[in-house]
Amino acid sequence: MKNIYFILIIIGLINLSSCKNDVLELQPLSQYADEAVWNEDPALIQDFINNIYRGLGQSGVRVMLGTYVDETMLTFGWGADNVTNSLITPSDFSRFSNTADQSGFYIWENVYKYIRACNLFFNKIETAQAISSTQKDIFKGEVYFLRAYLYQMLVSMYGGVPIVDKVYGLNEDYSIKRNTYEECINFIVSDCDKAAQLLKTTQKGRPTKGAALALKARILLYAASDLHNTNLSWTNGYANQELIGYVGGDRKARWQAAKNAAKAVIDLGTYSLYKSNPTGTDDIAKNYSDIFLLKETSEDIFVKFYLQTVVGTLVMPNLNNGPSGYHLRGANTPIGQLVDDYEMNDGTRFSWTNPLQAANPYSNREPRFYASILYDGAKWRERPDDVKSIDPIGVIQTSNVEKWNSTTNSVITVPGLETRNSPTDNWNGTYTGYLIRKGIDSSIDARFVQQECPWRFMRYTEIILNYAEACLGLGQEEEARTYINMVRNRAGLPPITSSGQELVDRYRHERRIELVFEDHRFFDVRRWMIAPQVYNNVQGIDILHKLNADKVTTTPVYKVVSSVQKRTWNNRFYFLPIKLDEMNKNNKLIQNPLY
Repeated sequence: MKNIYFILIIIGLINLSSCKNDVLELQPLSQYADEAVWNEDPALIQDFINNIYRGLGQSGVRVMLGTYVDETMLTFGWGADNVTNSLITPSDFSRFSNTADQSGFYIWENVYKYIRACNLFFNKIETAQAISSTQKDIFKGEVYFLRAYLYQMLVSMYGGVPIVDKVYGLNEDYSIKRNTYEECINFIVSDCDKAAQLLKTTQKGRPTKGAALALKARILLYAASDLHNTNLSWTNGYANQELIGYVGGDRKARWQAAKNAAKAVIDLGTYSLYKSNPTGTDDIAKNYSDIFLLKETSEDIFVKFYLQTVVGTLVMPNLNNGPSGYHLRGANTPIGQLVDDYEMNDGTRFSWTNPLQAANPYSNREPRFYASILYDGAKWRERPDDVKSIDPIGVIQTSNVEKWNSTTNSVITVPGLETRNSPTDNWNGTYTGYLIRKGIDSSIDARFVQQECPWRFMRYTEIILNYAEACLGLGQEEEARTYINMVRNRAGLPPITSSGQELVDRYRHERRIELVFEDHRFFDVRRWMIAPQVYNNVQGIDILHKLNADKVTTTPVYKVVSSVQKRTWNNRFYFLPIKLDEMNKNNKLIQNPLY
């Protein structure tokens, strides 16, 4: 019997040895060997690059970047008010670092994760055998662009950061100092130049030469702005000013570089303002709205496409920001100050002190207002079946309405469907009295299907405005007005004729309105150093349709609510702090001012 057991053991060992290649050395189904990625399958190299795109973020997330500046307010709270009160510290970022939100993509450790992937690509691509030298150049151009974009995200939030352009291995010294702001800008520009030289593709959704030049134009404009070039007394004697701005050199040359970079994009002749010269028969509001709803326009420089699928991902602008009375979330709501900044259709400013305007605040406003903002009485879409009996027409209801109750012979107040006292969805009713319209496809029922509208990381109008701003920096006012008025003409507004500081203010106003909800304002108010003036308590609107003496008709009464949400500015919030965990891991890092 012992001999039988011994023979069975020997047979088992032989079988185990013979099948080791089949069992013990199987490739995990969820992973690829290094050899397979770089030397066997070109598609795997593209997949590796595709993963880096995740680091750029996305639109329609639960908390927009605009909620942390004077564009929108988060209905749910969720710690967002800690951010808008400048309470971020090195040990507590509150909601800001949540990767379910757009702001989370800008956080130090998240961005560097994708920068490492870029560096790993450059480490492997030269010896890769799976692709031709031509394809290598295309891939390299793509990754140079991605690395530049990622560093642009970091520098816009932190100032100078460590420039890491290699892959660290195990047991290496990971401590590295921050590079100066100027060195970082030069590095980003260099990567943009390399990308522009190598990129030959016109494939939609991937960077092109135009995208590389547009990114260069953006970062050079930021670098020439006040925050990085003016008196840094706000830092209270911060000893390392080279980390957050320039400490020498010629600012005029920086404005000229920004102008030249924007002009390089213009001179490509590849892009144009979408319907730049509207006719009398054009619906200008629809033209503007279509820029963000169509799959493709003449403005698209670098975009991210989405597929229409059953709701279940975080990329759901129509679900996240759609009106609450449609069983949607109504998360990020425009604040009153933004709404009031939209001009009248004749180009004059709106004012609550004007009796005629105050009586009809949503009449005769400029076209972009109607394409961007949902207000009380705005036509939207058909209500869900269980709400049609309350609103068979499908209009936004952010007001309360007085009605006569003949049974009790008294006036009753009926709350609107988008209010905090809504009879259907009151948990997410708007506090400000407004909702977002721009970029939301009203033809789709967002409860069940997410929209396909692409997210425009960069579009041509930004380049036109960047060029105008650089001209202003150089004192070239006539040229600046020409380019500002291109945008105003497309919006159906009269040209501006201002000069001096008034012209600068008009430009900033135009940029605020034209690029609203596109992740620009957060950085604009900082680089212009106007944050102390705009981080004010959130205003909203309280509307009551008051019953007239006939007990049938009503007259709307508008009341500006001055403090819907408290907001406070602290100068330290010009930059994010480096997290305490990062500081503890790397003793060569220097913290940003006032933290």
